[in-house]
Amino acid sequence: MRDVLGIVQANRHTADRIAATLLAPDPRFRRTSDGRWTLATPPAETSPVLEACQWAVVDVETTGVRAFHGDRIIEIAVVRLDGTVAFHSLINPGIPVPNFVQGLTGIAPKLLREAPPFEEVVDDLLHVFAGCVFVAHNARFDWAFVSTEIERAAGLLLQGPRVCTVRLARKLLPDLPRRNLDTVSYHFGIEIEGRHRATGDAVAAAKCLAKLIRLAQGNGATTLVDLYNL
Repeated sequence: MRDVLGIVQANRHTADRIAATLLAPDPRFRRTSDGRWTLATPPAETSPVLEACQWAVVDVETTGVRAFHGDRIIEIAVVRLDGTVAFHSLINPGIPVPNFVQGLTGIAPKLLREAPPFEEVVDDLLHVFAGCVFVAHNARFDWAFVSTEIERAAGLLLQGPRVCTVRLARKLLPDLPRRNLDTVSYHFGIEIEGRHRATGDAVAAAKCLAKLIRLAQGNGATTLVDLYNL
């Protein structure tokens, strides 16, 4: 109670009642015979079948490539598997946007001046992510930026399953010369409307994911774990 909730003066009886109120209804915790609270042994879980998974396909545009060294998100989009946009926003990064990025994305500083900072959209974004598999084309990049921004804005660690469409394409499309979004989209006959903008790239990645999942199912994958094992 002292370290987590900051209740410095709580006596043992009060602290015990608070802990019981918070933890007893939660099946992730159990109480030992000597009164301590501990993590419950998780039940054996069956990996969800692919048809039952909810997918959050993410794309971010950023001020650079160094998520852990000061670069920031300037635009983010989250798209469902069917291509519908679940979330989109320009983001005021609070730092200058390099000319190269402005030229690549078309996102000029004047577009960002009235945009919300990340902390104003983080709650909505977390709601969109809840219960979903995080997907991106080069997921390591997007996950690094999104998780860093969420930790900075809300003090929370982004957790959950994630899938990379680049890695899936590497396994399922071994004859492609490259696995960038342009090449994979072209292979599937998918047109990218608004390249190097978060929504256009995320919609294309979602359509690629749908094609890749079907290929994976043709290779025997039925569950999310099967997809990981690819």
